[in-house]
Amino acid sequence: MDVNEFWSIVDEARRTAPAPEEPDGAEDVAERAAALLAARPAAEIVAAQQILWDLLSTSYRAPLWAAAYTINGGCSDDGFDYFRGWLVLQGREVFERAVADPDSLAESSVVRRASEEWTEVECESTLGIAWDAHREATGQELPPDSFRIRYPALDPSWDFDFDDWAETERRLPRLAALYARHRQA
Repeated sequence: MDVNEFWSIVDEARRTAPAPEEPDGAEDVAERAAALLAARPAAEIVAAQQILWDLLSTSYRAPLWAAAYTINGGCSDDGFDYFRGWLVLQGREVFERAVADPDSLAESSVVRRASEEWTEVECESTLGIAWDAHREATGQELPPDSFRIRYPALDPSWDFDFDDWAETERRLPRLAALYARHRQA
């Protein structure tokens, strides 16, 4: 299992999930991804867990956290994990674009729909894809030493109060415009 195979599983899960473009559609994508992964050898499932956490580490960025805070109307530590889980399940292109430019999420049809309905975009289930697949494939829990989490330090230049709407508008103008009506309520 390598990162390209992992993304192929996400793509296949998105193709076969009933409504991946809905704000709550990521749960079905996570379930499908776990089922697809469960059909793989146990060693690949274990490897997929590390790949997932490497992607979560790659996306552990203060600008993306500010975007998650804007989109979800707040974002705790756990909420940021769940947001990034949702982001992984949007596929490689969306994920990589959002990591490079979090404001690009304003173009996402899921985020746009979520802004209209004022619903959160997150998927805690993503974090358990390999756990669920391993349990399904082997009847056992994923080995506890099968992955390591290595988060980078957050960019200090983004260390501002995410409730400071003027600063959010300056740094994430497209997302701020999309969510401005919710700030005025």
